[in-house]
Amino acid sequence: MLEKITTVLFDLDGTLVDSMWMWSVIDVEYLGGLGVSVPGNLHREIEGMSFSETAVYFKEAFHIPESLEEIKNVWVNMARDKYAHEVGFKPGALAFLKELRKRGLKTGICTSNDRKLAQTAVDALGMGPYIDCVMTACEVRAGKPSPDIYLAVASSLGAKPDSCLVFEDVPNGIQAGLNAGMRVCAMEDDHSRDQRDRVRSLAHYYIHSYQQILDGTFERLKG
Repeated sequence: MLEKITTVLFDLDGTLVDSMWMWSVIDVEYLGGLGVSVPGNLHREIEGMSFSETAVYFKEAFHIPESLEEIKNVWVNMARDKYAHEVGFKPGALAFLKELRKRGLKTGICTSNDRKLAQTAVDALGMGPYIDCVMTACEVRAGKPSPDIYLAVASSLGAKPDSCLVFEDVPNGIQAGLNAGMRVCAMEDDHSRDQRDRVRSLAHYYIHSYQQILDGTFERLKG
């Protein structure tokens, strides 16, 4: 999978770290505080949106009087402790990051999350030595499936799109990598299990653990 690859780019939540459960909990707690039940299609509706785009969606969909910054600050405060103490790596992720560094490949995190929360996760899990760039969709002003964030991180690392390998867990993220002209490996995540067929139809590869890349047992889905 790493043949002719110089740069490996990761989505964060559900792909590099096991954190999607946390956002489901926060959605229930936040909307519950407003007396609103979480709609069954919420996660599908906001998939790939930047942190700021998600705040706009919530404000408009649920008629929230607070400002966008106030909404985002509440989410940051709710999530920060969980990232610092409860969120862990996806299976095999740390070993894979170490192997990439050993091989001299460049790495980047391309996340729809908030910058402060992404950095909290990086720091809490000791990823700093293995990650060359962290960028958020808010910083490129476009969420996924727009390719902007992947193209921006690749450019910052001096990489051409066709030398980049992307790891994602949901269709809009995978599509962002494809739209950027990159190869994409899908990571299994319980949160996106109902979209597994769509995920598999889009990605070049599929894994349950990063160890599968190291031992050659990953699934190749297309050329």
